[in-house]
Amino acid sequence: MRLQRFLARAGVASRRGSENLMTAGRVTVNGKVASELGTKVDVDFDVIAVDGHVVKLAERPVYLMLHKPAGYLTTMSDPKGRPCVAELVPTDLHPGLFPVGRLDLDTTGLLLFTTDGDLAHELLHPSRHVEKTYIAHVDGRVTGRDLMPLCQGIVLDDGPCQPARCRILQPAQARAVCPRGIDPGTSVVEVIIHEGRKNQVKRMLSAVGHPVIALHRPRFGPLELRDLAPGTWRYLTEHETEQIRTR
Repeated sequence: MRLQRFLARAGVASRRGSENLMTAGRVTVNGKVASELGTKVDVDFDVIAVDGHVVKLAERPVYLMLHKPAGYLTTMSDPKGRPCVAELVPTDLHPGLFPVGRLDLDTTGLLLFTTDGDLAHELLHPSRHVEKTYIAHVDGRVTGRDLMPLCQGIVLDDGPCQPARCRILQPAQARAVCPRGIDPGTSVVEVIIHEGRKNQVKRMLSAVGHPVIALHRPRFGPLELRDLAPGTWRYLTEHETEQIRTR
């Protein structure tokens, strides 16, 4: 088995993240640094470690969702000591747990965690076309015409986006980002994308003249937050797990 695949299956990181660990010299096999991406290992005999900590395959992958509140970095640790999502999930019970993708510091909503690196890699790959649903509170009064460039595939500074699905929401549908109601001169829109570029939704809406005030993700693929409270987590049901594994 290739070393990066082993690390992904062990829940250390996604496949690409595992490759980055290897090239950074943080992975050893039988005490020797393994930085070559073609390195193969025997999981029954070789001793694999990351930063000196021995890594083993989990007997059964773990899947859970977190309702990420604002003010937390989507990372498992921060050298500056800032709040991280790792503080909100049971890493003591599941040491290999890591987030699938990321949400910005001030963005709230559904964040999937797993120890299954292979699945994380698949869910984030563009070919899977996993839908990510966002609700955005934006400046200005949005019209259908404003959203047309997003639906057609707007071009950003890092290239064209795939067409998004967008709609303007009514006040009753906007409580996730506007619990006190929509302020005059602002709007709330739903944006559904398949990609995962950095700050993509914020940049898309800014490009059509409506900067984002607040952003929330209620849905990732088939998974929905529903009534999960901010800052809390739960394991996926068997049905939800099957849904994300077979999409």
